[in-house]
Amino acid sequence: MSFDPSQLSALDAVLRLGSFDAAAAELYVTPSAISQRIKALEDRVGGARVVRAAPCTATPAGARLARHAGEVRLLEAALARDLELPGTPARLRLAINADSLSTWFLPALIGHDLLFDIAVDDESHSADWLRRGEVSAAITAHARPVQGCDAFALGRMRYVATCAPGFYERFFADGVTTEAFARAPMLQFNAKDALQHDWLRRITGQAPTPPLHRLPSSQGFVDAARLGLGWGLNPEPMVREDLAQGRLVALRPDQPQEVALHWQVNRLVAGAVTGLTAAVRRAASTALVPV
Repeated sequence: MSFDPSQLSALDAVLRLGSFDAAAAELYVTPSAISQRIKALEDRVGGARVVRAAPCTATPAGARLARHAGEVRLLEAALARDLELPGTPARLRLAINADSLSTWFLPALIGHDLLFDIAVDDESHSADWLRRGEVSAAITAHARPVQGCDAFALGRMRYVATCAPGFYERFFADGVTTEAFARAPMLQFNAKDALQHDWLRRITGQAPTPPLHRLPSSQGFVDAARLGLGWGLNPEPMVREDLAQGRLVALRPDQPQEVALHWQVNRLVAGAVTGLTAAVRRAASTALVPV
Protein backbone atom coordinates (compact mmCIF):
# COMPACT_ATOMS: atom_id res chain seq x y z
CA MET A 1 0.00 0.00 0.00
CA SER A 2 1.30 3.45 -0.90
CA PHE A 3 0.32 6.63 0.92
CA ASP A 4 -0.36 10.14 -0.29
CA PRO A 5 2.56 12.29 0.99
CA SER A 6 0.28 15.29 1.52
CA GLN A 7 -1.99 13.21 3.76
CA LEU A 8 0.94 11.91 5.79
CA SER A 9 2.34 15.44 6.13
CA ALA A 10 -1.03 16.66 7.39
CA LEU A 11 -1.20 13.85 9.93
CA ASP A 12 2.33 14.50 11.15
CA ALA A 13 1.71 18.24 11.50
CA VAL A 14 -1.58 17.81 13.36
CA LEU A 15 -0.06 15.38 15.86
CA ARG A 16 3.14 17.37 16.30
CA LEU A 17 1.47 20.77 16.67
CA GLY A 18 -1.72 19.61 18.39
CA SER A 19 -4.37 21.23 16.20
CA PHE A 20 -5.72 21.42 12.66
CA ASP A 21 -5.30 25.21 12.59
CA ALA A 22 -1.62 25.05 13.56
CA ALA A 23 -1.00 22.31 11.00
CA ALA A 24 -2.70 24.40 8.32
CA ALA A 25 -0.52 27.41 9.14
CA GLU A 26 2.68 25.34 8.92
CA LEU A 27 1.72 23.72 5.62
CA TYR A 28 0.29 26.93 4.09
CA VAL A 29 -3.15 25.47 3.45
CA THR A 30 -6.57 25.97 5.01
CA PRO A 31 -7.80 24.05 8.07
CA SER A 32 -10.48 22.60 5.79
CA ALA A 33 -7.77 21.17 3.53
CA ILE A 34 -6.06 19.58 6.53
CA SER A 35 -9.35 18.07 7.66
CA GLN A 36 -10.02 16.68 4.19
CA ARG A 37 -6.54 15.10 4.00
CA ILE A 38 -6.89 13.49 7.41
CA LYS A 39 -10.37 12.16 6.56
CA ALA A 40 -9.11 10.76 3.25
CA LEU A 41 -6.23 9.03 5.01
CA GLU A 42 -8.55 7.59 7.67
CA ASP A 43 -10.97 6.39 5.00
CA ARG A 44 -8.09 4.73 3.16
CA VAL A 45 -6.68 2.83 6.14
CA GLY A 46 -9.98 2.37 7.98
CA GLY A 47 -10.75 4.00 11.30
CA ALA A 48 -9.68 7.12 13.18
CA ARG A 49 -5.99 7.98 13.33
CA VAL A 50 -6.37 11.29 15.19
CA VAL A 51 -8.14 11.81 18.51
CA ARG A 52 -9.79 15.16 17.91
CA ALA A 53 -9.30 16.93 21.22
CA ALA A 54 -7.27 19.84 22.57
CA PRO A 55 -4.54 19.02 21.83
CA CYS A 56 -5.06 16.45 19.10
CA THR A 57 -3.37 13.15 19.84
CA ALA A 58 -2.72 9.95 17.92
CA THR A 59 -4.30 6.56 18.09
CA PRO A 60 -1.62 3.82 18.19
CA ALA A 61 -2.01 3.32 14.44
CA GLY A 62 -1.89 7.08 13.89
CA ALA A 63 1.40 7.31 15.79
CA ARG A 64 2.84 4.55 13.61
CA LEU A 65 1.76 6.35 10.43
CA ALA A 66 3.22 9.64 11.68
CA ARG A 67 6.52 7.91 12.45
CA HIS A 68 6.52 6.44 8.95
CA ALA A 69 6.05 9.93 7.51
CA GLY A 70 8.99 11.22 9.52
CA GLU A 71 11.18 8.29 8.52
CA VAL A 72 10.42 8.84 4.83
CA ARG A 73 11.35 12.52 5.09
CA LEU A 74 14.61 11.68 6.87
CA LEU A 75 15.56 9.15 4.20
CA GLU A 76 14.64 11.55 1.38
CA ALA A 77 16.66 14.34 2.99
CA ALA A 78 19.67 12.04 3.35
CA LEU A 79 19.36 11.03 -0.31
CA ALA A 80 19.21 14.67 -1.38
CA ARG A 81 22.39 15.38 0.59
CA ASP A 82 24.17 12.40 -0.93
CA LEU A 83 23.21 13.50 -4.44
CA GLU A 84 24.00 17.16 -3.66
CA LEU A 85 20.44 18.16 -4.53
CA PRO A 86 18.58 21.07 -2.95
CA GLY A 87 16.17 20.17 -0.21
CA THR A 88 14.71 21.20 3.11
CA PRO A 89 15.88 19.84 6.49
CA ALA A 90 13.95 16.87 7.80
CA ARG A 91 12.62 16.83 11.34
CA LEU A 92 13.97 14.32 13.85
CA ARG A 93 12.05 13.64 17.04
CA LEU A 94 14.12 12.60 20.06
CA ALA A 95 13.47 11.64 23.69
CA ILE A 96 16.22 12.98 25.96
CA ASN A 97 16.56 13.13 29.74
CA ALA A 98 16.69 16.60 31.25
CA ASP A 99 20.11 16.21 32.89
CA SER A 100 21.77 15.27 29.60
CA LEU A 101 20.16 18.30 27.95
CA SER A 102 21.47 20.53 30.73
CA THR A 103 25.02 19.20 30.76
CA TRP A 104 26.42 17.69 27.57
CA PHE A 105 23.92 16.78 24.85
CA LEU A 106 23.07 20.04 23.05
CA PRO A 107 26.50 20.57 21.39
CA ALA A 108 26.02 17.24 19.61
CA LEU A 109 23.12 18.78 17.67
CA ILE A 110 25.27 21.41 15.99
CA GLY A 111 26.17 21.06 12.32
CA HIS A 112 23.49 18.66 11.09
CA ASP A 113 20.97 19.45 8.36
CA LEU A 114 18.10 18.48 10.64
CA LEU A 115 15.35 20.12 12.64
CA PHE A 116 15.01 18.66 16.13
CA ASP A 117 11.82 18.04 18.10
CA ILE A 118 12.91 17.01 21.60
CA ALA A 119 10.67 15.35 24.17
CA VAL A 120 12.04 15.39 27.72
CA ASP A 121 11.59 12.29 29.85
CA ASP A 122 13.38 10.35 32.54
CA GLU A 123 16.09 8.07 31.16
CA SER A 124 14.34 5.09 32.76
CA HIS A 125 11.21 5.81 30.69
CA SER A 126 12.48 7.34 27.45
CA ALA A 127 12.69 3.93 25.76
CA ASP A 128 8.89 3.81 25.94
CA TRP A 129 8.80 6.63 23.37
CA LEU A 130 10.71 4.39 20.97
CA ARG A 131 8.40 1.44 21.65
CA ARG A 132 5.35 3.59 20.91
CA GLY A 133 6.94 4.85 17.70
CA GLU A 134 6.77 8.49 18.82
CA VAL A 135 10.51 9.20 18.42
CA SER A 136 13.30 7.95 16.17
CA ALA A 137 16.08 8.04 18.77
CA ALA A 138 16.46 8.39 22.51
CA ILE A 139 18.90 8.53 25.39
CA THR A 140 17.86 5.78 27.76
CA ALA A 141 19.09 3.90 30.80
CA HIS A 142 18.26 0.60 29.07
CA ALA A 143 21.16 -1.27 27.46
CA ARG A 144 18.93 -3.81 25.73
CA PRO A 145 17.85 -2.45 22.33
CA VAL A 146 14.20 -1.71 21.82
CA GLN A 147 12.85 -3.89 19.02
CA GLY A 148 13.97 -2.47 15.68
CA CYS A 149 16.63 -0.23 17.24
CA ASP A 150 20.41 -0.16 17.57
CA ALA A 151 21.88 0.69 20.99
CA PHE A 152 25.22 2.34 21.80
CA ALA A 153 26.68 2.63 25.30
CA LEU A 154 27.53 6.28 26.04
CA GLY A 155 28.94 6.24 29.58
CA ARG A 156 27.71 6.90 33.10
CA MET A 157 26.28 10.15 34.42
CA ARG A 158 27.65 10.74 37.91
CA TYR A 159 25.39 12.33 40.52
CA VAL A 160 26.30 13.77 43.92
CA ALA A 161 23.84 14.26 46.79
CA THR A 162 24.13 17.93 47.75
CA CYS A 163 22.56 20.56 49.93
CA ALA A 164 23.32 24.04 51.24
CA PRO A 165 25.66 24.38 54.27
CA GLY A 166 22.86 25.84 56.40
CA PHE A 167 20.53 23.02 55.43
CA TYR A 168 23.22 20.53 56.39
CA GLU A 169 23.65 22.12 59.82
CA ARG A 170 19.89 22.11 60.37
CA PHE A 171 19.17 18.51 59.44
CA PHE A 172 22.47 16.59 59.43
CA ALA A 173 24.44 18.12 62.31
CA ASP A 174 24.23 14.78 64.15
CA GLY A 175 25.18 12.75 61.08
CA VAL A 176 23.91 11.68 57.69
CA THR A 177 21.56 9.09 59.11
CA THR A 178 18.33 7.38 58.16
CA GLU A 179 16.57 9.37 60.86
CA ALA A 180 17.88 12.63 59.46
CA PHE A 181 16.78 11.71 55.95
CA ALA A 182 13.28 10.99 57.23
CA ARG A 183 13.04 14.66 58.32
CA ALA A 184 15.04 16.56 55.72
CA PRO A 185 13.02 17.78 52.71
CA MET A 186 14.12 16.06 49.50
CA LEU A 187 14.02 17.32 45.91
CA GLN A 188 12.38 15.16 43.25
CA PHE A 189 12.21 15.99 39.54
CA ASN A 190 8.75 14.47 39.06
CA ALA A 191 6.77 11.39 40.02
CA LYS A 192 8.90 9.22 37.68
CA ASP A 193 12.15 10.29 39.34
CA ALA A 194 13.39 7.44 41.52
CA LEU A 195 17.03 8.55 41.67
CA GLN A 196 16.98 9.93 45.20
CA HIS A 197 14.99 7.00 46.58
CA ASP A 198 17.33 4.50 44.92
CA TRP A 199 20.34 6.26 46.43
CA LEU A 200 18.72 6.33 49.88
CA ARG A 201 18.01 2.62 49.77
CA ARG A 202 21.56 1.90 48.70
CA ILE A 203 23.31 3.88 51.42
CA THR A 204 20.90 3.25 54.31
CA GLY A 205 19.66 -0.25 53.53
CA GLN A 206 16.19 1.07 54.26
CA ALA A 207 13.46 2.99 52.44
CA PRO A 208 12.91 6.28 54.27
CA THR A 209 10.09 8.48 52.95
CA PRO A 210 11.24 12.07 53.42
CA PRO A 211 9.04 15.09 52.76
CA LEU A 212 9.69 16.22 49.22
CA HIS A 213 9.49 19.09 46.77
CA ARG A 214 8.83 18.32 43.10
CA LEU A 215 10.82 20.52 40.77
CA PRO A 216 11.00 19.53 37.07
CA SER A 217 14.13 21.50 36.15
CA SER A 218 17.77 20.40 36.21
CA GLN A 219 19.06 23.91 36.87
CA GLY A 220 16.19 24.49 39.30
CA PHE A 221 17.37 21.43 41.23
CA VAL A 222 20.79 23.01 41.71
CA ASP A 223 19.33 26.42 42.56
CA ALA A 224 16.91 24.93 45.07
CA ALA A 225 19.69 22.99 46.79
CA ARG A 226 21.88 26.10 46.89
CA LEU A 227 19.04 28.13 48.41
CA GLY A 228 18.41 25.55 51.14
CA LEU A 229 15.03 24.34 49.91
CA GLY A 230 16.05 20.69 50.09
CA TRP A 231 18.68 18.13 49.20
CA GLY A 232 18.93 16.22 45.95
CA LEU A 233 21.18 14.33 43.58
CA ASN A 234 22.70 16.68 41.03
CA PRO A 235 24.90 15.91 38.01
CA GLU A 236 28.48 16.31 39.20
CA PRO A 237 29.43 18.72 36.36
CA MET A 238 26.62 21.07 37.39
CA VAL A 239 27.70 21.32 41.04
CA ARG A 240 31.47 20.97 40.79
CA GLU A 241 32.10 24.71 41.21
CA ASP A 242 29.47 25.10 43.95
CA LEU A 243 31.11 22.30 45.94
CA ALA A 244 34.57 23.80 45.46
CA GLN A 245 33.37 27.24 46.59
CA GLY A 246 31.39 25.92 49.56
CA ARG A 247 27.99 26.99 48.27
CA LEU A 248 26.96 23.33 48.42
CA VAL A 249 28.16 20.40 50.50
CA ALA A 250 28.06 16.73 49.56
CA LEU A 251 26.05 14.56 51.92
CA ARG A 252 28.07 11.44 51.17
CA PRO A 253 30.98 12.38 48.89
CA ASP A 254 32.16 8.78 49.01
CA GLN A 255 28.82 7.55 47.62
CA PRO A 256 28.03 9.10 44.25
CA GLN A 257 25.25 7.60 42.16
CA GLU A 258 26.04 6.64 38.57
CA VAL A 259 23.48 6.05 35.82
CA ALA A 260 24.53 4.28 32.63
CA LEU A 261 23.21 6.00 29.51
CA HIS A 262 22.66 4.56 26.04
CA TRP A 263 21.80 6.04 22.65
CA GLN A 264 19.12 4.05 20.86
CA VAL A 265 18.13 4.81 17.27
CA ASN A 266 15.55 3.25 14.98
CA ARG A 267 17.33 1.09 12.40
CA LEU A 268 15.13 2.34 9.57
CA VAL A 269 16.63 5.82 9.86
CA ALA A 270 19.99 4.96 11.44
CA GLY A 271 21.80 5.40 8.15
CA ALA A 272 20.28 8.85 7.66
CA VAL A 273 21.52 10.05 11.06
CA THR A 274 24.95 8.44 11.26
CA GLY A 275 26.55 11.86 11.66
CA LEU A 276 24.33 12.67 14.62
CA THR A 277 25.00 9.31 16.24
CA ALA A 278 28.76 9.90 15.91
CA ALA A 279 28.41 13.40 17.39
CA VAL A 280 26.36 12.13 20.34
CA ARG A 281 28.96 9.46 21.10
CA ARG A 282 31.81 12.01 20.89
CA ALA A 283 30.06 14.46 23.19
CA ALA A 284 29.28 11.72 25.70
CA SER A 285 32.88 10.51 25.69
CA THR A 286 34.09 13.88 26.97
CA ALA A 287 31.36 14.42 29.58
CA LEU A 288 30.41 11.04 31.03
CA VAL A 289 32.29 8.51 33.12
CA PRO A 290 33.55 5.78 30.75
CA VAL A 291 31.68 2.48 30.81
